[in-house]
Amino acid sequence: MKRITTLTGIFTALGITAMGLSLVPDTAHAGPFSALFGNNSAGGKAGRYTTSFPTKYSPNQIIVSFADRRLYHIVARGKAVSYPIGVPAGNARWQGTMRVSRKAVNPRWTPTPSMRRENPKLPVSVPGGHPRNPMGVRALYLGSSLYRIHGTDAPWTIGKDVTHGCIRLYNKDVVNLYSKVRVGTRVTVTYRRYK
Repeated sequence: MKRITTLTGIFTALGITAMGLSLVPDTAHAGPFSALFGNNSAGGKAGRYTTSFPTKYSPNQIIVSFADRRLYHIVARGKAVSYPIGVPAGNARWQGTMRVSRKAVNPRWTPTPSMRRENPKLPVSVPGGHPRNPMGVRALYLGSSLYRIHGTDAPWTIGKDVTHGCIRLYNKDVVNLYSKVRVGTRVTVTYRRYK
């Protein structure tokens, strides 16, 4: 085994970029860090996969299970595509039913006033397409709320309690979901377990 003696070598081995923009690349899905940062593969139980689902749910709706830390897109009666998600932390948790009211490619991120009170160093906004935009590359807006289903600039947070109320996906997963979901799609957010 090769000995790593420089700080750059250690950071490279850990997947940390020199600019500090990403601790683990979005494509990481194997190796010693997959248990810590989640599996970002298209298959396998930790990544995106197709699964059976209760037949009472009709196609073309989304079920978000905070308990499972999964988003289920119902594609046929009894069948769903399951995506791993980052979920709200602490008092930011909620549940209910909404509809997708808008879709956006490379959405701009504007922190709420409460986020800026909590962390005054936050920028007023981050332009869409910026590599450090917490909304990632796509967003599905939920009703008239501030909640979104969106991508991320921090893929290692998927599977964790980290958001201020939004549902966070890997960028490649939100691109996949975005292409299949229409404005008006029903989204049910619950604590119920499905798996």
